[in-house]
Amino acid sequence: MDKFKAYRLSEVDRKIKAEFVECSLEDLDPGELVVRVAYSDVNYKDALAATGKGRILLRPVCIGGIDLSGTVVSSGDPRFAKGDAVLAVGHELGVKHHGGYAEYARIPANWAVKLPRDLSLWEAMAFGTAGYTAGLAIEKMERNGLHPGGGPVIVDGATGGVGSIAIAALAKLGYEVVALTGKENEAEWLKKLGAREVKFRKELDLTKIKPLDKATWQGAIDNLGGEVLAWMASSMKFNGVIASIGLAAGFGLNTTVMPFILRGVSLLGINSTDAPSPELERKVWARLAGDMKPAGLKEMAKTIPFSDLPKVFDDFINAKVVGRVVVDLNP
Repeated sequence: MDKFKAYRLSEVDRKIKAEFVECSLEDLDPGELVVRVAYSDVNYKDALAATGKGRILLRPVCIGGIDLSGTVVSSGDPRFAKGDAVLAVGHELGVKHHGGYAEYARIPANWAVKLPRDLSLWEAMAFGTAGYTAGLAIEKMERNGLHPGGGPVIVDGATGGVGSIAIAALAKLGYEVVALTGKENEAEWLKKLGAREVKFRKELDLTKIKPLDKATWQGAIDNLGGEVLAWMASSMKFNGVIASIGLAAGFGLNTTVMPFILRGVSLLGINSTDAPSPELERKVWARLAGDMKPAGLKEMAKTIPFSDLPKVFDDFINAKVVGRVVVDLNP
């Protein structure tokens, strides 16, 4: 096979060097599946890795991209055959195992999911890790009692990848969704996604969080952490459910046990990188292709050519990105 294009990250003198390089299959890590990559995407984690703003890489040199979708070229696992459409998100891709920012990838078969029937390769990356995380959060919350008739669900970090997909998926399922954002100019876009109401973070007084505030939310999806998560906990309804996903506003949590004891609130940690059981992973992807799939998914993501990839990372770091970014690796 001829050489192919890849976007490689290298740590040199504690700084990240990111560049396009030519690779061959012999340069890739071991795995049962060789995949011709059609699409990847950009997540905040990808931006942290590529810019060196976060200590993300777990090896000195790694092809970036924590997600990929494409077609199996060769398989050493009987569960997959040449020509199968597959996706893979998270696991060790792009940080410890060569990832999706390459025209070909070789991955362990256990990391791959056969593309659900009603999902295209592009749609798989319009969701990517962000969409999978949102879907996993909703699935776990519903297993803990969340239901459409139980009252409003609030989602913070609303314009980001996880937040925007969570809003659209919850609305598709019939929930009353409230978006919490710091970007006032995106209020109309959030309502188009399905938010019944948009709240602005400046409306919250996070310096005076009560142990128990007015019981308001049946559910909450938190991408920020810190004081916003503490406020959410204080304002949950009885038997409410919180999904803790991100820490963009901080990794501390200064709260009390009162919401959890007196109101029976559940706090669920969502880790989509170290995936749960393969059965649960497949179920979440089947739901993303089915009852959670937003009608406006194409409007929620923009597509860039592979050559433009380096231009978008700083926008992620500086919180200038709204929705999702899909990377087209078709030459």
